[in-house]
Amino acid sequence: MPEIKDKEESLISHIEALRNTLIKCLAAVGILLPFMFYFSPKVLQYLIKILVSDNKLTLNYFAPMEVFIIQIKLALLMAVIAAFPYIIRQLWEFILPALYEHERKFIRNSVFLSSLLFICGVVFCLFMILPLIIRFGMSFAGDNIQAMFGISNIINLALWLCFTFGLMFQVPLIVHLLIKWGILSYETVSSKRPYVVVILLVLAALLTPPDIISQILLFTPTYLLFELGLVFSKGVKHV
Repeated sequence: MPEIKDKEESLISHIEALRNTLIKCLAAVGILLPFMFYFSPKVLQYLIKILVSDNKLTLNYFAPMEVFIIQIKLALLMAVIAAFPYIIRQLWEFILPALYEHERKFIRNSVFLSSLLFICGVVFCLFMILPLIIRFGMSFAGDNIQAMFGISNIINLALWLCFTFGLMFQVPLIVHLLIKWGILSYETVSSKRPYVVVILLVLAALLTPPDIISQILLFTPTYLLFELGLVFSKGVKHV
């Protein structure tokens, strides 16, 4: 009976710690949100300029509050990006509460790399993937069919894909950490490439709109990043 009680108390303490971690993460996003909302109109205009550059395209809105709601969504994504280092650090401290100094240093470096990869994913999506998707969509226009894009559709797609690419760009760091912490060996990961391909294809299908172009554009750089993670993990010493 004492053992069962100890297990229950341990479970409750872990749930409480998870709750506190989530509250801290949400609080960080909430604190940043008003500041990001102040800048969101200018960021929205810059985002539209990037998306419609080199394209004879005008975005339309069809409801009075449509642009305002988009500004809120954009501010939320900006707040998440700004708070991302803090969020990752909190999650690490929850997963590994008791750490040696060299492990804390390793985690600090991991938080920096994770944030950098997230930003790289967002920038790559914004400047490379989204203009390509829009040009592909406009290629169907002809004499009897014209493209008319709603601002909600385009911006919602942009925000979702930017967030998705930011997450998927974590793959090399995840691979490196799994090998670094001895959870998986380099040989095991490298020998499971077919399974990795299937998993990444499934994730690409789940995280992108239901079109093959977006899925391929997400899968290809993600798999290359997986291979990059393997390159940097070869011969790595366990923590």
